[in-house]
Amino acid sequence: MTAVETLTYPDPTDALDLASRNADRGALVTLVGTCTVEYEGRAASSLGLGDRHVMLKPDGAALVHTDEGQQPVNWQPPGCEHSISVDDGSLVVRSTRSTPEESLEVAFETVAHAAAFDVTDSKDLALTGTEADLKDRILDEPALVESGFTPLATERETPAGAVDIYGEDADGRTTILELKRRRVGPDAVGQLGRYVDALERDLHADTEVRGILVAPSVTDRARQLLAEKGLEFVSLEPP
Repeated sequence: MTAVETLTYPDPTDALDLASRNADRGALVTLVGTCTVEYEGRAASSLGLGDRHVMLKPDGAALVHTDEGQQPVNWQPPGCEHSISVDDGSLVVRSTRSTPEESLEVAFETVAHAAAFDVTDSKDLALTGTEADLKDRILDEPALVESGFTPLATERETPAGAVDIYGEDADGRTTILELKRRRVGPDAVGQLGRYVDALERDLHADTEVRGILVAPSVTDRARQLLAEKGLEFVSLEPP
């Protein structure tokens, strides 16, 4: 980030200068204030006067956020054209595109904050910490579960669903692992229990099936259910 420009409670003309000048040069522009929002296109919507955060991105996307939720209440996708003007003393931001034809118009009664940022991000999102990551970690180093554990298959099908990792312990007992990447509760214990029951029905009557829940942590109720059902828990996090 090489440059930041901000104004607090600017008059409409000053807000127009900051927003239009920086939007034209490809900066990220944000505006916070009391405004109305009108959308016309595949449908139509209208938002009355309220405090909102408007973001204009260099790729043409426009987002309107309120103080609630993670999703914008209205938005335009990348590829739109931004235009900014002062109409009847109000700062007006318009975002339009022609295919399909639609427009988003935000009219500010008051601008509390206007800002522009030079931002660059050349990196793609790399997802880590998934259940697949946890599975790979265990397959690479089975002793993380326990000494002598040998994975034999992944996604082993049972009448109750697919077992994440199917294997044997040091004594040759069938051992199945249910993997979770976050702290889990009773539902995960129930799921593991169903897999164990299904395998015990399918395998030889004398076969003992161990069920191990692998997750960073479990709730107190889940730990209690594990003990009641004769299941086990290993604390392990994805890489």
